[in-house]
Amino acid sequence: MKVNALLFFSLLLLLTGRPARAQTDTTVYHLTLRQEPVNKAGKTVTGTTVNGGIPGPTLRFKEGGYAVIYVKNQMNVEASVHWHGVLVPNFYDGVPYLTTPPIKPGQELKYLFPLKQAGTYWYHAHSLEEQTGVYGGIVIEPRHERLTYDKDLVLMLSDWTNQKPKDVLRNLKRGTEWYNIAKGTATPLNRVIARGAFGAQLNFWKQRMESFDIADVSYDAFLVNGQPVQQYPDLKPGERVRLRIINGGTSTQFWLTFGGGDPLLVAADGQDVVPVKHNKTFIAIAETYDFLVTIPPSGKLELRAMAQDGSGTTSAYLGTGPVLAAPVLPRPDKIALMQQMAKMDMRMGAPALKFRPHHVDPEQMKANWGMQMDKQGTDGKMGGMNMGGGKKMADMDMGGDKKMAGIKMDDQPTSSKPGMAGMKMDGMKMPADSAHAGHGMLMNGRKMGTDKPMAGMNMEASKAKAGMDMGGMDMFAEYNYDFLRSPQKTAYADNLPVRNVLLNLTGNMQRYIWSMNGVPLSEADEIPIRVNQVTRITFNNLTMMHHPMHLHGHFFRVLNANGAYSPLKHTVNVPPMQQVTIEVLGNESGDWFLHCHVLYHLVGGMARVVSYGTPRDPRMQGFPASTAVHGTDRYYTWGRLDAASHMGSLNLMSSNIRNQFNLSVENGWNRNMETEATYERYLYDYFRVFGGVNVENFRQQLPAPLTEPGTAGRMVTKTDVKAVVGVRFLTPYLFSLDARIDNQLRPRLSLGRKIMVLPRLLVSGYYEYQADFGWVNTLDNNRRFEKEVVWHTGADYLLSRNFSLMGSYDNRFGGGGGLSYRF
Repeated sequence: MKVNALLFFSLLLLLTGRPARAQTDTTVYHLTLRQEPVNKAGKTVTGTTVNGGIPGPTLRFKEGGYAVIYVKNQMNVEASVHWHGVLVPNFYDGVPYLTTPPIKPGQELKYLFPLKQAGTYWYHAHSLEEQTGVYGGIVIEPRHERLTYDKDLVLMLSDWTNQKPKDVLRNLKRGTEWYNIAKGTATPLNRVIARGAFGAQLNFWKQRMESFDIADVSYDAFLVNGQPVQQYPDLKPGERVRLRIINGGTSTQFWLTFGGGDPLLVAADGQDVVPVKHNKTFIAIAETYDFLVTIPPSGKLELRAMAQDGSGTTSAYLGTGPVLAAPVLPRPDKIALMQQMAKMDMRMGAPALKFRPHHVDPEQMKANWGMQMDKQGTDGKMGGMNMGGGKKMADMDMGGDKKMAGIKMDDQPTSSKPGMAGMKMDGMKMPADSAHAGHGMLMNGRKMGTDKPMAGMNMEASKAKAGMDMGGMDMFAEYNYDFLRSPQKTAYADNLPVRNVLLNLTGNMQRYIWSMNGVPLSEADEIPIRVNQVTRITFNNLTMMHHPMHLHGHFFRVLNANGAYSPLKHTVNVPPMQQVTIEVLGNESGDWFLHCHVLYHLVGGMARVVSYGTPRDPRMQGFPASTAVHGTDRYYTWGRLDAASHMGSLNLMSSNIRNQFNLSVENGWNRNMETEATYERYLYDYFRVFGGVNVENFRQQLPAPLTEPGTAGRMVTKTDVKAVVGVRFLTPYLFSLDARIDNQLRPRLSLGRKIMVLPRLLVSGYYEYQADFGWVNTLDNNRRFEKEVVWHTGADYLLSRNFSLMGSYDNRFGGGGGLSYRF
């Protein structure tokens, strides 16, 4: 290893003309990934350990040195590690098949990169193994520390499920309410009516939304450094401690509160900020915040992290003695949130899947969905932001644009004079500190102030106007970044060209597909980015979920109330029905990943490849990038088996983003039976075409023989086999419509719906009408009647994720009850 390192440093000296770092500046780590039995939440399951632990060891480095990290994969699946927030060469970024080769079972990959920054960062798998334990902290100590403290402590927050991540994703794909039921956040109809919110519920149903969603998954535990509760008694009274808090959750955002008074927030995403006292801090997935706290003379401080939906907490205690408890935040009231949303002029349910993915107009999508403004623009609200003067972000003059593959961007840069003057900020080269805000937004043809807070970005102003404070969880003001102010100007020079990109964040909870501009990753084009240009990206969230958006390989400015002093971050949270704008300076090469850091949203398609258009690293030959892209378009299969006193049934479904295969078998003990196999193609989020085969057995009484007048004919079982084609449509109010015609030109129409009326109790029903106009002569002219009506009603009481008691009545099979098994 030492010989290789010396060769590398000598080559670096020859290529750059600069003296290589001393050998002592190189820090070497060996990380081994294994699948091992672990118990984090009362049950022993298979987890993924890093050097035998969850989380993995904290990696500590010195700014200006070099990192050498050997990652060995002793699992039975491919592995990957991404160094989140660390500016590394493209080849070592860790996205398998896109930038870095996957680590095959039994193989080892060496990562080697210079350390150009300081701060708190982390590493994690870029696959489902992140959920099972592949994550850990990174601390890069600065050359010159500007803060004074006695000790520092890394606190890694995470979520834990005893289920396999693939099973979690499959359960999400099938669209059940079990996770909300399990964690007590479901909003059944009886509670909605008792709260006087039925009108709001109808508004949500009309827009194809079940309820106000906050978090997707029910977790068995929330952890800090691998345990539900951590004690740090070695911290002494009077010691000043730097807490490096990392949200390493896969789909959980946290609210942080501290006992013993407000802590001093000093850094965000590894970058220094102007110190500010800040308690009750929202930390999105993949963000890091550094706080300074002083251990009290007597007592121990509690740091409390509550899951955003209030479904659980984890705590760390600093010091000894009586507990100085952190404030306990109220659990979000989903019904009240739904009522507030229904009162607003807002169109929800933007499609996650467009009919023509390469012909999408993001500006039109933004105009059609989300917060609706009056035509004169006098409202002044923009997703909760008060822009002043009634201007929406879309109304601001940001230069000409053209549409390209669902992305809005300039055809040509707004300036042809690229340039960068050097400024050092935490070891990173940034544009020169100047009197300019740099690319300030234009409003009414004038550039907004540069050194003053941007009038358009202060959400507090809209807080009172919108009236959205709900039990301490204000929908608009609670989630902004106005408390983050860079100690130095971050604005880019005015002579740098600007390119604008609008990304509407879209999703479908019924099918669990996530996308941008209604286009999932597998159908999306790359977002081009150019050297020495500023790419201004506006994330416009048209969903009910928070989306922490992370751009690999870059830091970006998050435009907030601090104007030219807007903070630098690598991950930005975009709250529901709001928008956030970032500015990225093109100073790299290669392809980089941009994605939502909710793991299951990423796997569901909410991602893009950001490309400089430069040649691919030759070491990636044999690892096609399409493998990474199409990894978000896998098939997931699930089913249900019913065993009841009057009938048995089996339903199987296998689906990816556009295609779905279905098999259903219903068999009554009265010897009536129906089987159907279909293939369907989703043309749009709520509309698909299908074709298949339907087979029915039915009991029929034959006419009495002429030789035996007055007697009843005998009963026989007959079989009717037919080909069917049609369309299926999810209507407003969430009714499933099936319109079809068979090979005998008999049309059939059915309508069905399922509703949770009580906690754990779901009722369902459908009505089906089929007509036979005699357009085609059949072999059996006595086949039933000229028209046929089928109706079914049923109820399920959910016992667990997999089992439920069921009862139903069907006019073909009769009525009864039994047990259902979902798999």
